[in-house]
Amino acid sequence: MRKIAPHLWFDREAKDAAELYTSLIPDSKIINVRTLHNTPSGDCDLVAFELSGQSFMAISAGPPFKFNPSASFQLKCKTTDEVDATFEKLSRGGKVLMPLGSYPFSDRYGWLEDKYGLSWQVIFAGEREMKQRITPALLFVASVCGKAEDAVNFYAQVFKNSPAGAEGSTNANILARYGKGEEPDKEGTVRYASFTLAGQEFGARDSAREHRFAFNEAIPFMVPCDTQQEIDYFWEKLSADPNAGQCGWLKDKYGLSWQITPTILSEMLGGHDTERTARVTRAFLKMKKFDLEGLTRAYEGK
Repeated sequence: MRKIAPHLWFDREAKDAAELYTSLIPDSKIINVRTLHNTPSGDCDLVAFELSGQSFMAISAGPPFKFNPSASFQLKCKTTDEVDATFEKLSRGGKVLMPLGSYPFSDRYGWLEDKYGLSWQVIFAGEREMKQRITPALLFVASVCGKAEDAVNFYAQVFKNSPAGAEGSTNANILARYGKGEEPDKEGTVRYASFTLAGQEFGARDSAREHRFAFNEAIPFMVPCDTQQEIDYFWEKLSADPNAGQCGWLKDKYGLSWQITPTILSEMLGGHDTERTARVTRAFLKMKKFDLEGLTRAYEGK
């Protein structure tokens, strides 16, 4: 199984955002840009890009979903000067959520929303080994506050038991818990957890403070699947309602969105045969869970 990739939902700014992020973060590049025609959102740009070697997708698909801090990206830096420079550039036109400063967990840290509304936590990594430069960070609030530990363990079991087996790349660690006197956070709930699913590192924590946001469809996590068996497995295990969802997108029991996607779909949508691309697009727009056989028939014109 390939690594899980965040899929960012923009109104019309996917290309601009990808160009900004790849210009600011070292070892980054845009892989390709495709346009899907005649979707429910009209013509949509679909952008594949890498940030420090990590895969991302972005789509321009209209205004239904907006980013919020329930899902953010922790961006690790090797020096405090790099933290300051990156924070300054990403925050232009955006909003500071936690100002740059020294905190108990890092000598230099700041949390911001960029001009597109996407949240970044820019942090000095110090002497810690930097296996992954960018880590998706999940904030469990409101009705799911206190469920971070349950979610981390649930995801670890799902991916560990998958048909691909995750090849030993699944783990979960509760690194810190809230203690007494830290109300409104309940003692024993998760201050920070780290877990790895199919080679992708994630972070998670609970927050009992008042937040006017929750997980939504703006940032689903793409799970690439080589076979129909894998697609069926993740759809059944992750979806809170297997009959809901659309185009491979689902919501789990914590409200987090996932996109269970065949690895071959990118190839099917590629190339210069516009009619073939249109056939495949029409086919998957009708699907809830992806059907590899149906996509293949559309790709071959059958």
